[in-house]
Amino acid sequence: MTVETVTPKRRFRGRPRGRDLPPVALASLRQLLGDERSDPGLRRRDLLIEHLHAIQDAHGHLPLVALRALAAYMNLPMAAVYETATFYAHFDVVHDDQAPPPEVTVRVCDSLSCQLAGAATLKAQLEAGVDPQAVRVVRAPCMGRCETAPVVEVGHHHVLFATVEGVEAVVDTGHFHPEAIVWQRLADYRAAGGYRLLADCREGRVTVEALKETLERANLRGLGGAGFPTFKKWHFVRQEPGPRYCAINADEGEPGTFKDRYYLERSPHRFLEGALVSAWAVEAEALYIYLRDEYPGLHRVLHEAIAELEAEGLAPPGYIVLRRGAGAYICGEESAMIESLEGKPGKPRHRPPFVAQKGLFDRPTLVNNVETVYWIPLIHEKGAAWFAGHGRHGRQGLRSFSLSGRVRRPGVHLAPAGITLNELVEEYGGGMAEGHRLAGYLPGGASGGILPASKADIPLDFDTLQEAGCFIGSAAIIVLSDQDDLRAVATNLLAFFADESCGQCTPCRVGTEKMLTLLERDEWRVEELERLSQVMMDASICGLGQAAPNPVLGLLKDFRGELASQNVIVKG
Repeated sequence: MTVETVTPKRRFRGRPRGRDLPPVALASLRQLLGDERSDPGLRRRDLLIEHLHAIQDAHGHLPLVALRALAAYMNLPMAAVYETATFYAHFDVVHDDQAPPPEVTVRVCDSLSCQLAGAATLKAQLEAGVDPQAVRVVRAPCMGRCETAPVVEVGHHHVLFATVEGVEAVVDTGHFHPEAIVWQRLADYRAAGGYRLLADCREGRVTVEALKETLERANLRGLGGAGFPTFKKWHFVRQEPGPRYCAINADEGEPGTFKDRYYLERSPHRFLEGALVSAWAVEAEALYIYLRDEYPGLHRVLHEAIAELEAEGLAPPGYIVLRRGAGAYICGEESAMIESLEGKPGKPRHRPPFVAQKGLFDRPTLVNNVETVYWIPLIHEKGAAWFAGHGRHGRQGLRSFSLSGRVRRPGVHLAPAGITLNELVEEYGGGMAEGHRLAGYLPGGASGGILPASKADIPLDFDTLQEAGCFIGSAAIIVLSDQDDLRAVATNLLAFFADESCGQCTPCRVGTEKMLTLLERDEWRVEELERLSQVMMDASICGLGQAAPNPVLGLLKDFRGELASQNVIVKG
């Protein structure tokens, strides 16, 4: 009998799957980022997005071979690197068989404020007038400069009140770096009494309990949107065992919001003092600042301001960590921001546990908004009664309103909490723009809903707008007039939410796309829109999907007549 010898199949390859990595690619990456063999810290996962930024800045895009090199450099799966790179809007991944994008990118903001100012027409004119081989023109979400709409970004340079001629002039001159910012330097801030509170805290003249009591009496609340009392946040984080972290969310991506940029450009050290005091209050191991990538000039300002603090011994070297976002609205949500700080796609976490319990690096984390901590030194200096003493119609405190749209004087206006829209527009905004009559307004950016002119006397503050189906959020006020197309307003807002959905949960991912499709029809069916809205509000993981239907529900509730006059048929 003949016995055949069967050679067993090899279960493992002799080399890793995928394409070979050219040694020159890894050598080039080491030249750009540093040699990870001598400095293993460069391999930390939380540096992944920073490394991606460095490659994007160097090449103008992310070649796939550079991503393969980065995976080897950081000892990460290629899938993790690729997933993160493709999640963020500001990274351009180019496959091996693809041509890189043109050298110059022109981004036209298509937020609601810019749309009202003619951004769609401007984008079409720019596309028609450039060589697509040399310049690409793309849409972009809100750039946080709504008071100067329409806004265009060429490279990293923002063109305000943009025109075709103005943008073309920037392209021709090659002036692509961020615009200069004149800001208050450390010496001037200290001469005016700056960092006195931080010194008092560190030297025991001010205790955590005393400062918490001051903030409670001042009624300082989270000014990024949620409005949670600041002293309570400190309390909850301090209850958790250390080590703890502090993270400041400077990723104000809500369309219509630009107050944080306004304060950071003028007094970054007041913000930094408030942030350092907050970190001191929870005994944080480190202070992280997550700054949106749409603010490249501020990235340089904060780098220099932090260097001033370190040089003067006011902050240990490396204690303040400045991190750069990459174009994802969802990272305004605190747990998504923390995922991004850890070098991952910015997808919200399921809760509980809350970030105060398990946040950055799985440790208790205090998360605050820029403006919230900005007020802490002033409240301590002038007293809780000074801050709480402002207010109208039974409300207390000050609010920074980002006002844009159909008003004469758009901008950041510091006004009493509880002021009405009518009062804000007349006293601070200079009245309605020439030839425009108030038709409605968004009291809290894209997610805060829409109210009609007949409800312009509701006090603007936390807890005052819920009965009307709205909320103030970050106090981004976009004013609409009788000349505005309400269908275009609704589709603009829903297109934004559909584009910015992280895709993690089906109700948000599918719901925003479905609602946009329904709004583009000539006939709006109320029952269908309301049923879809309820599913999104009940089942979405985070506030994006939960709040996305708000503007549509507001239009269905209060604007039936206006919609009919604009040939939108509302059935039901």
